Amino acid sequence: MVAYIVVDAEITDPVKYEDYRKLSPAAIAKYGGKFLARGGATAVLEGGWKPGRIVILQFPSLDQAKAFYTSVEYTAARRVRAGAATMDIIVVEGASGAV
Repeated sequence: MVAYIVVDAEITDPVKYEDYRKLSPAAIAKYGGKFLARGGATAVLEGGWKPGRIVILQFPSLDQAKAFYTSVEYTAARRVRAGAATMDIIVVEGASGAV
């Protein structure tokens, strides 16, 4: 069953964040992930959420998503990101039958 990583990011150092953006796609792809949304326009439809930069990743499974997050490659990318952004990150398993 597919799984999704959902990220709400606040970029605090755009120049340094670019270095992270160069590293993360290869790590995502290595674990079977792909971008579904990457910082596009957002609109709050209900509630008080004030989203920053939203990123949604799809992985083949919850295990693959977790393996990506704890991988050597993504750990290195997170180190590069330190001080450039704060992030709220969750992983959620997709609904049965989701593509």
